[in-house]
Amino acid sequence: VQLQASGGGLVQPGGSLTLSCTASGTIFSVETMRWYRQILGKPRDLVASISRGGLTHYADSAKGRFIISGDNAKDTAYLRMSNLKPEDTAIYYCNFQPRVGQDYWGEGTQVTVSS
Repeated sequence: VQLQASGGGLVQPGGSLTLSCTASGTIFSVETMRWYRQILGKPRDLVASISRGGLTHYADSAKGRFIISGDNAKDTAYLRMSNLKPEDTAIYYCNFQPRVGQDYWGEGTQVTVSS
């Protein structure tokens, strides 16, 4: 099973994007879906997470601007990003953590915020 992230692109400051992450097959009992981002040369940072029960967590930089959602029946996660800033420019990765076993990573989707 692989995760495919999509929805990245070039957007002007203040604009919006919605990222999607879909599993190529069925992952049994995904407990947590997460979005990370990584700027070249820096560590990969957690942006947002959502538990199977719907509890969400956001990095301070994402609060009030990003919304994470998930559809466990479809093994799909979303990240709605609004009021984007140049400092949001990064490669965004999705991560699914099942109840047992390894977690899964997507290959990443580039988000560039620039005028």
